[in-house]
Amino acid sequence: MCGITGWVSFDRDLTTEATTLHAMTETMACRGPDDRGTWVQGPAALGHRRLAIIDLPGGRQPMALDTPEGPIAMVYSGEAYNYTELRRELQARGHRFTTDSDTEVVLHGYLEWGDAVAERLNGMYAFAVWDGRHDKLVMIRDRMGIKPFYCYPTPDGVLFGSEPKAILANPLARRRVALNGLRELFVLVKTPGHAIWDGMREVEPGTVVTVDRSGLSTRVYWRLETRPHTDDRDTTIATVRSLLDDIVRRQLVADVPRCTLLSGGLDSSAMTAIAARQLGEQGEKVRSFAVDFVGQTDNFVADELRGTPDTPFVHDVAELAGTHHQDIVLDAQSLADPAVREQVLRARDLPAGFGDMDASLLLLFRAIREKSTVALSGESADEVFGGYLQFFDEEARHADTFPWLASFGRHFGEDADVLRADLVKTLDLDGYVADGYHTAVAAIDRLDGESDFEYRMRRMSHLHLTRFVRALLDRKDRMSMAVGLEVRVPFCDHRLVEYVYNAPWALKSFDGREKSLLREAAADVLPRSVYERVKSPYPSTQDPRYARALQEQAKELLSRPSHRVFDLIDRDRLRQAAEREAPVSTQAARRGLERALDLARWLEVYTPEVTLS
Repeated sequence: MCGITGWVSFDRDLTTEATTLHAMTETMACRGPDDRGTWVQGPAALGHRRLAIIDLPGGRQPMALDTPEGPIAMVYSGEAYNYTELRRELQARGHRFTTDSDTEVVLHGYLEWGDAVAERLNGMYAFAVWDGRHDKLVMIRDRMGIKPFYCYPTPDGVLFGSEPKAILANPLARRRVALNGLRELFVLVKTPGHAIWDGMREVEPGTVVTVDRSGLSTRVYWRLETRPHTDDRDTTIATVRSLLDDIVRRQLVADVPRCTLLSGGLDSSAMTAIAARQLGEQGEKVRSFAVDFVGQTDNFVADELRGTPDTPFVHDVAELAGTHHQDIVLDAQSLADPAVREQVLRARDLPAGFGDMDASLLLLFRAIREKSTVALSGESADEVFGGYLQFFDEEARHADTFPWLASFGRHFGEDADVLRADLVKTLDLDGYVADGYHTAVAAIDRLDGESDFEYRMRRMSHLHLTRFVRALLDRKDRMSMAVGLEVRVPFCDHRLVEYVYNAPWALKSFDGREKSLLREAAADVLPRSVYERVKSPYPSTQDPRYARALQEQAKELLSRPSHRVFDLIDRDRLRQAAEREAPVSTQAARRGLERALDLARWLEVYTPEVTLS
């Protein structure tokens, strides 16, 4: 796992731009604390920061091959879980390797197959290849969008990087956020290709982007396709388990300490238990970690989203699976620390406004990084198997919008509660969401003879897998890589995603519950308590001291009436939230406070030019 960046300028010699390339590369230092490297030749400059995972001494980058027609150089971030099979195939075709790294396999794969190497990879990856034979840059991103990748077209080429901050370190990139960028900040929908920053774009999942002297072109090499599912229930369950066994086995491969993220929910518990069984066969124990908050279990208050605290279920799994487990217990002071808020903001490059859930994830990952370098996560199982409440909510099922937005305000609070009324009118978030929704739905194919109900559920699954999960994957990547931790996501394996997506809803919920296929596929390794547990989202603190700390910080912000944030935030609404005496310990009640504080610090740190046109 690494951070990549680069610059292609067909009208200049970039060997004179070492200082700028160094600045771009160093923004990725957190993503790659183990090593750095650059490669420059004529119009192409590549930068790399490395987190060493496989072949620690041999996987240095940028990695280059000389050919009679010109050099091929690559910077690569991620993991190819099938690199050993690809290596054998390439060796049979005459390729010779000098390292044991997956990076070299991908580079030789490009030499053999060109950009069609993308179709052959199983993994999470974002990489760029400068092909000196044809004077072109080829950028490739994994199918599900697990690894982030951004680019910024320029008049004579392109800038690119794992994160916007790498691109923004180049003087050619303008720190400007226009109206659509603001809209993206205030809706819980990740529009494909959108990067918040004006002029910047996201390399979309499942695409190859090529830049040459004639400009930029894009080829889609993977999309979520509709296909008939002919397997019966028992075969489907057995196939899911077989896939999970293979996926976890592949993703446990590393030359550094590994662990699992264990929440006590079905997803992470199944993954942890399967990993524990596999490593147990080799005489090893899985190390597992869970996040908790001071006093949360003893003082837990159930609500519509979370009916039970996580910790008792976590301990049930750890005991049955025999993991070497550790709870990371966080207090309100740490979660509300302005320094942590800034670290989250710098990691994400934008004011996400999710407060303690972002802060706790960063602090959890920081604690884990002291013991492990690679972690397996249960992220995306809810999107794949249908685990969210909205999959069973009639209002969400029939809503003419993204299904998770049907009840979002009730659970998390509305940003518009603290935004200026004139800004809300200008943004027209309802119209923006509606346009995005209809564009997304138009891309979903329907099976011949598929019932209206099954097609409606297919649409819900597709929207979660192509719009919702990408925001969560980006969050997971940014928080983990900010501390140099590689987080792998087994449930994002494209083979599993394709197979389960096309299973009809009647199979996905055959027992009337969420994630029926996953529950049965992992039944033999789960404690009964987890097998019976109802879905509970990522935890959020209920400690009133966290909310009070936010209110005090909001009051301090209000004491600076000339702050730029008040071009966006309504002073009176923020004051009401800061002075409210009623409990503000729920996520919905805190949402406006967290959004205002995030926006204020973002404006201070990134100094963006914000335009409402």
